[in-house]
Amino acid sequence: MKILKFKNKQKFKYNKKILIKDLILFISVGIHQFEKLKKQRVNFNLEITTDPNIKPEIKTIVNYENIINDIKELTEKKHFELLENLSESIFDEIFKNKKIKKIKLKIEKLDIMKETKSVGIEVIKTKI
Repeated sequence: MKILKFKNKQKFKYNKKILIKDLILFISVGIHQFEKLKKQRVNFNLEITTDPNIKPEIKTIVNYENIINDIKELTEKKHFELLENLSESIFDEIFKNKKIKKIKLKIEKLDIMKETKSVGIEVIKTKI
């Protein structure tokens, strides 16, 4: 009798993401004089794609608390005239972590236009 051995040929493709939703901070942002004088509420949403090949362990994961603290620190340091400048500063900081491959960032001013719930930008940046 011949014994057949079956090899497990299943292969998987992973896509791991860190999600940060509705991080609301009071920051100094905008081109108008009144925006330079008073901080305003700004909402941040991030979707961060990490290296799927890294095993999830305490030492290897991307810590969302660190990302939030980095954004807080950046926004406390200075005034940003444009949300686009702020987004590039956030990208520069977060991409220092080599495990991060892609960031989708949405930044919205919540109180600037009375006719809207929010106005803002969404930018996606990927390491090539």
